[in-house]
Amino acid sequence: MQYFEDLVVGSKASFGRYEVTREEVLEFAQKYDPQPFHLSDEAAAQTHFGRISASGWHTCAMTMAMLVENLKNNRQAGLGSPGQDELRWHKPVYPGDVLRVETELLEKTRSRSRPEMGSMRSKIRVYNQDDELVMSMTGIGLIAVREPDKRD
Repeated sequence: MQYFEDLVVGSKASFGRYEVTREEVLEFAQKYDPQPFHLSDEAAAQTHFGRISASGWHTCAMTMAMLVENLKNNRQAGLGSPGQDELRWHKPVYPGDVLRVETELLEKTRSRSRPEMGSMRSKIRVYNQDDELVMSMTGIGLIAVREPDKRD
């Protein structure tokens, strides 16, 4: 299990493979973001997207799936997240794209009021199959401390 003490500021990781399907783009859009350019080829053709594109919120959800899978594979003692900062959608995500994630640990801080946990900030970048940046954000995560009674 990986705990707060095991985190190394500056460490980088690359992981994930998410194939974006037309069916999933349409299903997500119908339920959560029913804007015409997410639902109709004709409507999308009249916009800067040119064709149906995934909702940015769908891109976030696909990214979350890859992040959680990575946490499980690396057995991280994660405790959730209080939020994300600096979310940007750089390029549209289209059906047929294949996404992957790169992370870089920017900082980690031990909680003063809750000795059993710490927080970390990571730069999260999502790329498509052509290595084009499609989304970025700064993730804030909470993680368990291995030895809460021991202070640095």
